Amino acid sequence: MNRIFYTIAISQFLSSLADNALLIVSIALLVSMQEPDWVSPLLKISFVIPYVLFAPFVGAFADSRPKGQVMLISNVLKASGCGLMLFGIHPLLGYGIVGIGAALYAPAKYGILTELLPSDKLVAANGWMEGLIIGSIIFGTLLGGFLISDFLHDFFQLINLDFIRGDISSSAAMAIYLISTIYTLAALLNVPLLKIGFCYQKLNLHCGNLVRDFSTCFVSLWRDRLGKLSLTVTTLFWGAGATLQFLMLKWAEYALHMNLSESAALQALSAIGVAAGAVYAACKVSLKNSANVLPYGALMGLVVCLMGMYNDELLPPIVLFQMQSIQLSLNDLPAYFLLMLLGWLSGYFVVPMNALLQHRGHSLMATGQSIAVQGFSENLAVLFMLLVYSILLWINISLPLIIIGFGGAVFLAMVLIMYQYFGSKNSTLNAIS
Repeated sequence: MNRIFYTIAISQFLSSLADNALLIVSIALLVSMQEPDWVSPLLKISFVIPYVLFAPFVGAFADSRPKGQVMLISNVLKASGCGLMLFGIHPLLGYGIVGIGAALYAPAKYGILTELLPSDKLVAANGWMEGLIIGSIIFGTLLGGFLISDFLHDFFQLINLDFIRGDISSSAAMAIYLISTIYTLAALLNVPLLKIGFCYQKLNLHCGNLVRDFSTCFVSLWRDRLGKLSLTVTTLFWGAGATLQFLMLKWAEYALHMNLSESAALQALSAIGVAAGAVYAACKVSLKNSANVLPYGALMGLVVCLMGMYNDELLPPIVLFQMQSIQLSLNDLPAYFLLMLLGWLSGYFVVPMNALLQHRGHSLMATGQSIAVQGFSENLAVLFMLLVYSILLWINISLPLIIIGFGGAVFLAMVLIMYQYFGSKNSTLNAIS
């Protein structure tokens, strides 16, 4: 990997770090506004709607200019959406503006990898990127949890520090200032990349032509045998992953009796597992053997079902370790183990599938368009699954039943995918060149 790749990776890390911290802070803002529980998943929905609405345009835009320029514009948009929350904009709308920047960012950050690196390095590059993204989830959720913690709130109350608005808490304002600064730093790292990447085509601003070109690419990737396999799997994975992020916050509150700040910190355990699985996949799985990880997707569904059955009352609360405010109890260990196992399976499963999808997309069409098709498909799944989850919360379905049903659905979907592809007479893997 060259210096340009590491600059891209660090910029992506910072941008994703801010996304995850802002999600936790936005949830806390909704709680302070006394919004009902079912509104929180709408944050993610507002974030991913731009991926769906602007899919025909963001890919063409990314392919019309050096992708470093696109990444810079995207981070400026994110910083703007975050900063507007200081002036009273509703968190759903502010996070939606951040989502527009993220939708524009996606074709550039992955597309530039296929332009700079040969296909035999794509799995390793994805391992690096996924590892850093998961690292950003770890530190982003920890940062978001810290920024909404009682400690920081009490600190600002003590020094009586005022910010732009009187109706937003000092800790929330400080959180938004800090997150906006991180977005700005990510944008500055994109400045040396402004001329990096290829320009494939002149931007066509005719809406009908853009939609038609995107539709052609969409059909082409879904009809390709390997493209359909990888796109089906990653669509299921990212839809499930977005829903799990909110399920785990509620599960920690319900089963482990944690508050939002502690629940956000708990997500770091799962993220550590994802990082370990992603790195292991980068070292052990080749592009040609990428479909061999499909059974691990089915195992993910079973682990989610086990989590839905567990709560901290099943074991005695024997304290195994304690240092100041940090305490580890016997009844917490199974939950921690399940979270890390779920994370490891996720990382090991998704990295080869992402690399396979990028390889096929780059072979069939322009890079930005292939990533836009991927984002469109995956975020339709995110919208659908989060909408179902919000409805289930709205009609008061019990949380364990939601989690078990969700895990069972993922397991059955992966079994059907494996039956379709491994049961075929034609070898899927032999088609990879």
